[in-house]
Amino acid sequence: MNIDRLLQQHNQGGESASAIPPLDEWQPALSGDININIDTDGHWWHEGKPFARPKVARLLATLLRLDADGYCLVTPVERWRIQVEDLPLVVVEADFRDDAWWFTTQFDNVVRLDAEHPLTVTLTPQGDAVPQLPVRFGLAARLHRNVYYQLVEACESRDLGDGTNEVGLMSAGQWFALGKLDDELSGEAP
Repeated sequence: MNIDRLLQQHNQGGESASAIPPLDEWQPALSGDININIDTDGHWWHEGKPFARPKVARLLATLLRLDADGYCLVTPVERWRIQVEDLPLVVVEADFRDDAWWFTTQFDNVVRLDAEHPLTVTLTPQGDAVPQLPVRFGLAARLHRNVYYQLVEACESRDLGDGTNEVGLMSAGQWFALGKLDDELSGEAP
């Protein structure tokens, strides 16, 4: 995969830096593994060193999808597998407007929290329960700690009737749970 050639083609095409090509239409055979790693914080590394040009990581993120054999960078003629420690994207901003939560990743992907893009709580490689959100082509984004705290401040509590309360929020007419509290933690009498 010639990154300089990709950057040149991208710049000549006049495409937006965050434009996502039709990766689902491209089905080249696996070309092999490439020494690119995305760490748990969403930072991109090549051969053990951080990407020197953020523009390269931004471009490659537009070519990323999750296939049956792993995370792959895909062009019409190549498909290279990379390593991802947790999830490849990180939600760095949240905004509530038009009766829905809207999330923005580190590469300016904007996703509406709705039935198609539900918020779920999953475990990180370190064993922490942290929300994630599907974005595109099998990719998901982990919520950055600051965004998670912003959502916690906006949360509502619902009594489940079994001695627990669920905390979560509404978005696009749907309820999305962030966790549960038992009566002792929620301050209610049993």
